[in-house]
Amino acid sequence: MAGPLAGFRLLDLTQMLAGPFGTMLLADLGMEVIKVEPLGGDLSRYVGPFMPDDQHHHFGAYFGSINRNKRSIGIDLKHPRGKAVLRRLARESDALMENFRVGVMDRLGLSYEHLAAENPRLVYGAVRGFGDPRTGASPYAHWPALDVVAQAMGGLMGITGPAADQPTKSGPGVGDIFPATLCALGMMAALLEAQRTGRGRFVDVAMVDGILALCERLVYLYSYAGKVSRPEGNGHPLLCPFDVFKTKDGHMAIAAPGDEHFRFLAQVMGRGELTQDERYADNMARVANASLVRATIGEWTAAHTNAEISAALGGHVPCGAVRQADDIFADPHEQTRQMLLALPHPGSQQKGIFAGPPIKFTGEPREPAQPAPILGQHSHAILAQAGYSEEEIQELIQDGVVAATSSGMPS
Repeated sequence: MAGPLAGFRLLDLTQMLAGPFGTMLLADLGMEVIKVEPLGGDLSRYVGPFMPDDQHHHFGAYFGSINRNKRSIGIDLKHPRGKAVLRRLARESDALMENFRVGVMDRLGLSYEHLAAENPRLVYGAVRGFGDPRTGASPYAHWPALDVVAQAMGGLMGITGPAADQPTKSGPGVGDIFPATLCALGMMAALLEAQRTGRGRFVDVAMVDGILALCERLVYLYSYAGKVSRPEGNGHPLLCPFDVFKTKDGHMAIAAPGDEHFRFLAQVMGRGELTQDERYADNMARVANASLVRATIGEWTAAHTNAEISAALGGHVPCGAVRQADDIFADPHEQTRQMLLALPHPGSQQKGIFAGPPIKFTGEPREPAQPAPILGQHSHAILAQAGYSEEEIQELIQDGVVAATSSGMPS
């Protein structure tokens, strides 16, 4: 892969969503990412949906969405020879990322300390529910965690929902995705440092910490004002109007906390006199009278369609229709920005469509993205690149130390 990170190699031992999303971001940026899977594969391979004509089920859409641009090798890390393969790969790699529970890699003899002893410049990233004791021993360090737990304990659910007594999980798996993104950022910083110093680092992101960082507002509202934040629907505790309003044919987000924006909104609504009303005079006054402000705007939006409101406010007042998947697929923005990425799917005549890379660059066109790999699709090539002979490779495969596909897919 060409890109800003071309020339770096990362061993990706992560599974499911937390981790694979972060390593995919690095792969999108040009890093060579080798996905090291157990012999049975990443568990997310077997989560659908699957293409209707796919008889092989090498992987479903869940896996395909977050593992593009990676190469796959299957290794039994409990086997002594499997551990030796990983150590050999790690000696020639710049980075490694994993999201096992605390102590798993240590017990395998593949901890950061073991691998760094053989490759001091190695950058080792870990995403765990409550972090790694190396950077701060949480009382929950050994607890398992998934997205919903991170959202709950990190504070996101406590400020999300229709009412104070109805905490609500965010739709996407932000408890996985955001910490993984932070880990990728931290690893890039450590890689730059390793280029200068020749020394790598252990990079640790707790899922709960990542979500708390995302919810930074609840921290300063409590420390400055003693306010315990609660769910407030679609409103904002410090800005008004800043909400989602029912329209004639859907819903529209409108944010006009700035006085100039609000004056324009009032004129479009035919309510220019509102700017002379002290209850609407400025953002602080509107926050104090938020229910009244929302009701006033909601009365106007209910009488108009999303298209009418967009035509009236678009380009002047921050606004946007609440869109569903079919709306997004039909919008020229996503096509122009190449955010609907079509990739071949092994075993199907159809292409899978996924959310594309959001980070864009000017300059030379990027190479076409590659679909997620079949389990062990690149095992032979990766081992050969690491210096294993053909005889050694065949022995590792035949002895069940390494998984390699016989699908005929390119390596």
